Amino acid sequence: MITIERLSKKFGEFVALDSVELVIQTGELFFLLGPSGCGKTTLLRHIAGFYQPDAGRILFDKEDVTRIPPHRRNAAMVFQNYALWPHLTVEKNVAFGLEERRVSKSDTEHRVKEALCAVRLEEFARRKMHELSGGQQQRVALARALVVRPACLLLDEPLSNLDSKLRLEMRAEIRRICREFKLTAIYVTHDQQEALSIADRIAILNAGKLLQVGTPTELYRRPQARFVAEFIGEGNFLTGRVLNQNELLEIELGNRNLYVQSGGRPRPNVGSSVALCLRPEIFQISESQPPGQAWHATLLETAFLGPVAQHRFQCGEDVLEVTEANPRPGRFRPGDECFLGLNPEDIILLNEI
Repeated sequence: MITIERLSKKFGEFVALDSVELVIQTGELFFLLGPSGCGKTTLLRHIAGFYQPDAGRILFDKEDVTRIPPHRRNAAMVFQNYALWPHLTVEKNVAFGLEERRVSKSDTEHRVKEALCAVRLEEFARRKMHELSGGQQQRVALARALVVRPACLLLDEPLSNLDSKLRLEMRAEIRRICREFKLTAIYVTHDQQEALSIADRIAILNAGKLLQVGTPTELYRRPQARFVAEFIGEGNFLTGRVLNQNELLEIELGNRNLYVQSGGRPRPNVGSSVALCLRPEIFQISESQPPGQAWHATLLETAFLGPVAQHRFQCGEDVLEVTEANPRPGRFRPGDECFLGLNPEDIILLNEI
């Protein structure tokens, strides 16, 4: 278990980490997610031991490792650029960390073979780096990290140099390996889909501050702030006023009203302003008035993307982004008038205006 206690770091006048507090559970695949410059890589490098904080502590289980050098932390890091030796073979690259630790030759051979089997590269042991694809080189970097049998695996945007198909394959591989070796893994990325697809939990950072921690479902369906809602997915953001507090909140949005569930949050007072996030996929598009709440809208334009179509609808004074799954060609054309159905439980009530 990794515990971060009020960790702070400045580079000159730039605040990279601002009193970050975080607990990562044993065996968890944990993601640090945020835009460039948010502090996620700085935090990872503190955990690895490459940086020293200005304030705060880092504990592995209950041991304070804040001032312990990297090679004594039992953590292994996989870098964005792989950091492989081009003149060495695959097996020599993987064995490098063991040789530095003065592990016996027989034990090194056994552990290298075990690590290459884990990443399914046992047949490539004698090849040089230039003979491998990008995905295979990334597997070598993973094997080199695994061979030292770390308690913690640190991954710094490990898939950013791969094409989309390879990224999908490697996501599944990384999750499989972490489960198989029972690793606590901390994974830095700015790719929301990557985080949502394989993380146990995710921390969202911005400007050195920790904004929210939760499972992918929690962050996507119940973000606490607009920044989190925008960063973790797309959304239509509207501001309204609370009219009634019954079983559902009734929100006035210009000349339209909307019924919303509070989602377990404190219910705002009648008359107060609230912010809402409507994900593009929550709308049900129909040609006739459906049961329940629905808005009348006019189609402005459509982008066909294969499995989905992205529509833009004019609805009162607002332009709404709407996603349709498995779209039928020619069903809707610009200028068509439609109804957009909304379920109260799908609408996100944000904590801030």
